[in-house]
Amino acid sequence: MEENYPVIEGAESFYFEGNETGVLVIHGFTGTPQSMRPLGETFHQAGFTVFGPRLAGHGTHYEDLEQTSYKEWCSTVEDGYHFLKETCRNIYIVGFSMGATLTLHVAEQFPSVKGIILINTAIDVPAMHPDAVPDVQFVETEIPDIKQEDVYEITYEKTPVQSLSQIQKLMKEQREKLPTIHVPTRIFVSEVDHVVPPSNSEYIYNHLASENKRLIQMHDSYHVAPLDNDKEMIAIETIAFINGLTTL
Repeated sequence: MEENYPVIEGAESFYFEGNETGVLVIHGFTGTPQSMRPLGETFHQAGFTVFGPRLAGHGTHYEDLEQTSYKEWCSTVEDGYHFLKETCRNIYIVGFSMGATLTLHVAEQFPSVKGIILINTAIDVPAMHPDAVPDVQFVETEIPDIKQEDVYEITYEKTPVQSLSQIQKLMKEQREKLPTIHVPTRIFVSEVDHVVPPSNSEYIYNHLASENKRLIQMHDSYHVAPLDNDKEMIAIETIAFINGLTTL
């Protein structure tokens, strides 16, 4: 789709050139690459090449999002994978919330992905079920769910109801594909999450076919963990995970 609004300042995609280990970082629903940038910068400091694409319909205006299908979000991350593959030998995917749902999509589409890192993954969110959504065009977007004070996340002030139906389709598709995904996986989950039930991560852990998988609890962050108190822990664990697999 062609976007009709300019990109919000600070919501742009980012790319940091590093070594032959590529890390694709994927933001969440109604969010932007800004939420993943601190992690991306830390991964780059560790030597990795990092790309944080802006998902189709995101980071401009919620009317653009309304015109976007989940297939276009999938295309954004597929293109990101191919972009990194041009210069990188090993590709890892780090996704947050719906970005983690899309990470599962990439892992299923491209089994050569070396490893995936999932942060508060959305695969079944009761608040987004059709019977829980009012019959209107837009709903107010909740304030970002961040425990740490004075942290700002760029999001839309409204969410198109049409887009909620698209994320529902994406989540259903990825739930069904979990038994086909075999790549090494780390699953980060906040003990307290007011957006995505933590049980989503437990379900993923139990249904993924991966033999190398680990569920990691986050004790000091709410939903937007990449910007919250546990972001350093996420970075440290992820870098160790990537370095451990890359040396194999």
